[in-house]
Amino acid sequence: MGKRLSGIFPAGTNLGIVSIGMLMADHADAIVWRGPMKTKAIQQFVDEVDWGELDYLVVDCPPGTGDEPLSVAQMLGSGSHAILVTTPQQVAVADVRRSISFCKVIQLPIIGVIENMSGLVCPHCAKTLSLFGSGGGEQLAKEGDIPFLGRIPIDPDLMQSGDNGTPLIGQAIDSPAFKAIQTIIATIQSSLSS
Repeated sequence: MGKRLSGIFPAGTNLGIVSIGMLMADHADAIVWRGPMKTKAIQQFVDEVDWGELDYLVVDCPPGTGDEPLSVAQMLGSGSHAILVTTPQQVAVADVRRSISFCKVIQLPIIGVIENMSGLVCPHCAKTLSLFGSGGGEQLAKEGDIPFLGRIPIDPDLMQSGDNGTPLIGQAIDSPAFKAIQTIIATIQSSLSS
């Protein structure tokens, strides 16, 4: 095995991350890879990154049922689970519906469905504006007979923390997105420990 990479840990956190984008000399370069190259990169991230002792390994796959989620599920094997994320509108729900079928075909247990970008909480009046509709994720969970884990609203604090490369934790604990994420995490941890 070659040189081991270290997961990147933002200051003051125990959250490690790694991404192909972090390894690119020029962040404007496109990565044009066929399936075998993607699979090799995923394998290297799983086997050759020094993650230290992990509580959880979360792999964020692109939407759909292609090479990446299949490779991840096969590499990580038994004990792996899926968490499916959709936005409320029906075109996104349709994609995730296929992901449910994919998980069933490969016998990958599904922890549940999260509805992301589920409204914008107005910072002035605190009303929720349903920019992309509402309820698509919950409807999908009912259809698939799988748990609905919750909704994460659009939140400028979350966008800012992503752009800064710093976790929302410890920065905006009163934000609607932070509160929703904390509730979802607690539900997921409870599901995995039972």
